[in-house]
Parts: sequence; structure tokens; C-alpha cells
Amino acid sequence: MNKIKLFAGLIASISLLFMGCDDYLDRMPDDKVNEQEVFTRFDYVNQLVTDLYEGAKSANKPLIYFNHFGTAAITDEASASSHEAAIPHQFHIGNYGPSQGMPDRSSVGQYWWDLYTKIRKANIILEGVEKYNTPDNPQKGREGDIVKRVGETYFLRGYLHFLLLRAYGEVPYVDHVINPDDDMSFTQLSAHEVVERICADADEAYARVAAFNGGQDFGRVDQGACLGLKAMARWIAATPMYNGGNFPSDTRLYKDEYGYDASRWEAAKTAAKAVMEAKDNSGGLRYSLYSKHDVNDFGDLNNDNTNNSKVYRRLWNMFFDMDAIQSEWVWFVTRDKDTGWSGDVLPPSQGGHARQRPLQQQVDEYEYIAPDGYGYPVYADRAVSDGYDDENPYESVRRDPRFYRDIRYHGSVYRSTTLNTAEGNDAVSGSYLDNASHTGYYLRKFYKDGWTRGDGSHIINGPAIWRLPEIMYIYCEAVNETTGPNEEIYGILNEIRARSFMAPIPPGARTDKELMNEYIQRERRVELFYENHRIWHARLYLEPDDPAEIALENAYVNADSWPYPKTQRWSHGMRPVEDENGKIEVNGKKYKMQRFEIQEGRVFETPRHYLFPIMTDELKRTPGLVQNPGW
Repeated sequence: MNKIKLFAGLIASISLLFMGCDDYLDRMPDDKVNEQEVFTRFDYVNQLVTDLYEGAKSANKPLIYFNHFGTAAITDEASASSHEAAIPHQFHIGNYGPSQGMPDRSSVGQYWWDLYTKIRKANIILEGVEKYNTPDNPQKGREGDIVKRVGETYFLRGYLHFLLLRAYGEVPYVDHVINPDDDMSFTQLSAHEVVERICADADEAYARVAAFNGGQDFGRVDQGACLGLKAMARWIAATPMYNGGNFPSDTRLYKDEYGYDASRWEAAKTAAKAVMEAKDNSGGLRYSLYSKHDVNDFGDLNNDNTNNSKVYRRLWNMFFDMDAIQSEWVWFVTRDKDTGWSGDVLPPSQGGHARQRPLQQQVDEYEYIAPDGYGYPVYADRAVSDGYDDENPYESVRRDPRFYRDIRYHGSVYRSTTLNTAEGNDAVSGSYLDNASHTGYYLRKFYKDGWTRGDGSHIINGPAIWRLPEIMYIYCEAVNETTGPNEEIYGILNEIRARSFMAPIPPGARTDKELMNEYIQRERRVELFYENHRIWHARLYLEPDDPAEIALENAYVNADSWPYPKTQRWSHGMRPVEDENGKIEVNGKKYKMQRFEIQEGRVFETPRHYLFPIMTDELKRTPGLVQNPGW
């Protein structure tokens, strides 16, 4: 009974402490007795920090960033079904804004108001611990925990501001608790000033947390995560949106600060290198690429080969094996989805309704392995002479092995069953309203070969927020931007590719800056597919207004006009057509593949769709704020 009362008291204290936190201008708690009670007890503060972790998780879930849907479905990675209020479709048609709000039911804690609420909680913790000199963990062997909790809180405050920067651009950096009698004339800071403050919080965290947390503390902020936060923030500062790009109709407050400055890439290079060279508690390298299982291992969940020797065990296991998670994941939150995600992924013939459906735009980014032993895009001039056949795009040449892991296509094999998108329940549908895919593809990534819907035995590990390859790409891009291509970054990129049993980049990229950049960006897109990356990359690099992409858009005639522009205004798929001369045989019939354009009303209006809008009620509460461009 006493334990029950103690727990009830803890919940009551926490409730009083955080009562009324609807936005970052809320008042401090009025009940000072409860405030003192909370911050003079380690276990109470420990719970507050644990709750803050949960808040950080809800703010950036890769698989369900938009509540039931990932961000891939509003980019040229994928389309989505009409389930759960058809949230991605609302983005497609531009059905959101400052007055009407974000798409209905899309909020899971990732928007402005929720992020600042979490930031306020972080500030309450930091100020409370300092004011009341919160004692350390009384448990034997846990000395120093209060210092670590303070470090974790600094990290989470910086991380939450990072999420704001990524989505909204110029934002206020709130580093103290706001009281009712405080000055409310908040103004946004330049993106570069926000980055500096994020990095300062990361440094404060780094000084307090362990190099690596094992055992029951695994998953808490460590020094590698702090370095990762700095690398990601520095990368944002170096991308075209804030470093020399042509932002259309630019009304940002600090647009004069966003001219090109090579030192920003230098800072990104230094920050990324620090992650790659981070040490663990014993002085060894903290991070390394997962490399268990060899080129002959296609075993599924039960060590059987039921995928026609297409999906390497290493490639799906890298998202589930604890060795991979411990060695390669720089920052992550707890699991994203569970058995229910089966229905989101599987085709109708296996009891699913395919909420996320890869687009041809993404499929085309998976290279093929040429006779000379190197990898090239299927839209390269040499592709056809090397054997690529767009009517048999999956088997005429060997594609990047990550393709076979990520995407199910007509003729692909899962659990020894061949997918048929020509007829039956899984046939290419005519609309996102249908349960069957309207793109001709089904998602496979993160889903173990061997799982069956309804058996209740499997759990989806949400992908990492940042994995080591992403940091390696930042480093390679920064080197390429500052000093040009060299043997070092050529080797780094090929190391990532070799881990996936993919052929190396052609040697010519070692001395060709433009070609090297093409491979870096394509590698990033393929490796990080469906990991909540593409939405931000397309915007940070201003791809919808890139002159080369606009030229492709203007030259577009029909679905055969590929490679398609990356302007985020297009959707394409691939359907099988029965043909006696076809090279693809499914259920005794021969097919060839045919591209088609998907009509789903996609729009990307510039400049408004580069950044989320600040809601009208937020602007009224804080008159010093200025709305983002185009809204």
C-alpha cells in the first residue's frame, strides 16, 4: 500500500509540475511546495527525464511521423493509401495552412506547439535541479546519475530545437522557463544562430554523459549521440537552404546571412569526422558498420531461404540484431510499431492493405551492377548496352541488393510465394483509395522474411534516427564540397556499399566532383529509404526549384520521360502487361513491365511547402514572430 501511495504522490507531483503546459509561454507551477518536493528527490527528477525521453520519441517517430504514416508517403519515395483520414493525400493537395491547421489527425507531437511544450519541460528540469541542488542517485554503484540526467536533458533540449529548425527554419531558441511576468516579445533567430545554440547544448551534454551506455542504460544519450546532434545540425547549416541556395521569393528574416560560406561545410566535415572517430569506454571505436552474415546467407527468420536468394540475411537483420543497433545506431528512440504494422505493409493476398507504396521514382535510384564490375544508375547512357531492359527492370541486370530488400515487385518472392501484380487481389489498382497498391510496388524494408500477419510474435524496431552511414555521407559530401573528391571518400562510400554486397563506384568519381556528388546523393537516398530522411533532404537542397530538375519537368512528355524530376510534383508506377515475348513469367504467363503516371493531385508550391507554417494562434500569442515564406 505504501508503494502505491508513493507512486500516486509522484504522479500528482509531476502533474502539478507540468500542469497547463499547452505552449512554451505557460507559467511555472504555482505550488512551490510540490516544486521543492520534486527537485529534492532524485527518483522524481529521474522520472521527469524519462518522461522527456518519451516526449522526444513522440516528436520524431520515423515510421509514423504523421500518425499512422511515415514522411516517405509525401515525397517521391512512396505514395500511400486512404486509411486513417488519408493524411498523406492531404499534404499532396496542399490541404493545410496557418488558419486551418495541419492535416486532420496528423499530429503525434511533432509540430511547433508540442515541441515547445517539451522544451519547456526540459528547462523546468534544468532550472529545478540547479535551484534545489538535486541529490544524486542513492543506489549503490549509481553515483553520478544526476549529472548524467542533466546532460541528457541538455541533449534533449538541443534535439527538440533541431526538430524545430528542420521543420520550421528560423525559430526562437528557448533556454529558460518563461514566467507570466516575463517579456513575451520572442523573435526568431537565424538558422545559423539556432545551430550554434544546438551545438552548445550538445557540448553541455557531452561533458556529462558516458562515452557508451551498456546494460540497463543502453539507449540513453551517450557522447556519440551528442556528436551526432552536432553533425546533423552543422549539415543543415551547410545545405543550400541556408548556404548559398536560391530560395524562391525569400522573405526569411535573415536571408542575408544565407549566402554561400565554405566554412559551413568545413564545420560539417569536422563534426561528422568526430562521430566517425568517437571512442567507447575502453578507448576503441564507438561505431562500426554491421557486417555479420556473409554473401551466401539468404536465411530468413527461421534460417530458411524463402526469398529466391534475393534478400541477404545481413540486410534485413541489420535493423533487428542488437549487435547492429549497438554498433551503428548513433541516436534512436524505442520501438516504433508492433505486429499491427503487418497490415500496413503486406499486400491484400497476405491480409494487408499496403499503407505505403513505393514509387517508380525511388525504384529508379537503385543502381545496377555492370559487366565491368561497377555500379551505375539505370538511367545512365550505358545502361541499355550493359543489358538493362526497362521491360524487365528487376532481373535483366542485377540491381543493388538493397532494392530486393526494400521493395516487393511483380515476380518477387516472399515466403516462397511469388507476387502477382497483374491479376488477383494484389493487382495494380487504379487509386490510392484501394487496398492494393496503385503504384505496382509494396514495401519490404524493416519487415523480416518469414513473418506472418496475425501470429503476434513479432515487433518492428523503428529505424534509427541517425545511423552511422548518414554521418559518413555528411563527411564525404563535406570533403567533396571543400577540397574535392579523393581516395578517402571514394573508399568510405565503397565501404558502405560493400556492406550491402553492392558493387563499387566507378573509379572516375575519384577525380570528378560532380559525379562524386551524384553518387553521394544517390547513396544517401537508397541507404536511408523510408527512414524519415527524404522529406528534409528534398527541401534543404531546394530540389523543387533546382534549375536542372525544373528543366526535366519542362521536358516531360509522358511516363517514358525518365529520369523523372525531383520536384516532388510527380508520381509514377510500373504495371505488368501480358506479352508472349515478355521476360517475366508469373503463374505460367509472360509479362513485360510498363511505366505509368499516377494521378493523385500532387502539388508542391514554392516557397510555402519548403517549411511548415506557424499557426495563426501562435502568431497572435507571440506578435514578434514572423510567418514562414509563402504562408
